[in-house]
Amino acid sequence: MSESYAEKAAALDAVDELGKLRAQFVLDDAVYLDGNSLGALPRSVPGRVEDVVRRQWGSLRIRSWDESGWWTAPERIGDLIAPLVGAAAGQIVVSDSTSVNVFKAVVGAVRLAGGGDGHGDGDGEGGGGGRDEILVDATTFPTDGYIAASAARLTGCTLRPVTPDEVPGALGPRTAAVLLNHVDYRTGRLHDLPSLTAAIHDAGAVAVWDLCHSAGALPVGLDEHGVDLAVGCTYKYLNGGPGSPAYLYVRRDLQPRFDSPLPGWNSHADPFGMTPDFTPAPGALRGRVGTPDILSMLALEAALEVWDGVSVAAVRAKSLALTDFFLECVSAYVPEGAVESVTPAAHAERGSQVALRCSDAGGVMRRLIERGVVGDFREPDILRFGFTPLYVGFGDVERAARVLAEITS
Repeated sequence: MSESYAEKAAALDAVDELGKLRAQFVLDDAVYLDGNSLGALPRSVPGRVEDVVRRQWGSLRIRSWDESGWWTAPERIGDLIAPLVGAAAGQIVVSDSTSVNVFKAVVGAVRLAGGGDGHGDGDGEGGGGGRDEILVDATTFPTDGYIAASAARLTGCTLRPVTPDEVPGALGPRTAAVLLNHVDYRTGRLHDLPSLTAAIHDAGAVAVWDLCHSAGALPVGLDEHGVDLAVGCTYKYLNGGPGSPAYLYVRRDLQPRFDSPLPGWNSHADPFGMTPDFTPAPGALRGRVGTPDILSMLALEAALEVWDGVSVAAVRAKSLALTDFFLECVSAYVPEGAVESVTPAAHAERGSQVALRCSDAGGVMRRLIERGVVGDFREPDILRFGFTPLYVGFGDVERAARVLAEITS
């Protein structure tokens, strides 16, 4: 049995059109299935960072803001990310962390909806009539929930946690903004962005999507589906490096009305005018705040070069093939009852990870890592395996399932 799946993996790798991209990453003999937490290092990055440090900063110094293009990096790199999430140029700015951008987006969404009273009372209870409610994914990554609660206090809105399935029934005339994850970080479930966005719009509310676990792994279609605002990190499937800056998408027709709760000199229409009154810059630039993190920003720009000529549709097709094959190998190898998949089997509901429920999951993951299979563990009993199609092969998948079987037998 083991030999037949190994042969199948070899055959699949032999015809994998994305397989050649693996050589563009710094990898070793381990099976790296944790790209949904931190992507592997693209080979182009170290040389670029050295140039930024030694030549641009070391020699050109302050001149690099103009001569090396530092000043325009946030929007320039945003335009590189745009096609990966289905957006036209001029709608994404790269800056700050995901958490900061979630805050900008949720407060900005309430303001776009004409909601809240602008006077939070500390406990999230809504103010007067009108749109004074924020819906948040109850299963979200904790930070999104914390930020949404803070945004509710700031705007005088009530925060209402609901599951994505409950959103259509929870929407109403009080709803100002809805914050949802495209892919659930724990289970890998892919939520229905098109239909949920349409339902939110039908209710007169503003949709904010967190793309951390989908950008770079599957088609998003921000423009196609009329998403209002979106945020995402760049250190997972986009391989930008630890702590690389996040991004904020503001749909083009909303940009003139987008009122960021964090205005800074970098988002001013005349940043060097040093005027006491704030006038927001045009377009997505109003999503900037302070001085860009140039070292991380330009490392990300180099990392994004691996996407030249790569089709997101091809990435999605391989992602589904990898996760299908992993589940097939797990079913064949792992003793019955040792693990249980909590990731949906249906392609339409699956991101690019597989989450397995397992007793002593923390201990099992430690032993997997010791054996050269790197995934991660989430409390209380989840083994997470992320599949980055740019560098994960079918042979990796077969080996990971085989080692898992040996550990759980």
